[in-house]
Amino acid sequence: MTRLEPGDRAPVFTLLDDRGRTVSLTSYKGKTVVGVIRSTFVIGSTGRIERAMYAVKATGHIAKLRRDLGID
Repeated sequence: MTRLEPGDRAPVFTLLDDRGRTVSLTSYKGKTVVGVIRSTFVIGSTGRIERAMYAVKATGHIAKLRRDLGID
C-alpha cells in the first residue's frame, strides 16, 4: 500500500465510532477531520491530506496533535 502524503485525496472508508455507530468519511465532506488508525492523517476541508504521520506512539499523541492544530 502506498503511503498517503500531503496533497493526496483522502480514501473513502467507513468505521465504527466510540458508540458503535457507522461513520463514513464522506459524511464529513467540507470539514477538517483528524483520525487515528495506527497512523494519523489530517484531512482538510477540500478532502486533501494536510499531514500524514506514521508509526505514531499512542501515549500523548492526540493531545500533542490537538495542541499543534489549536483544537483544545
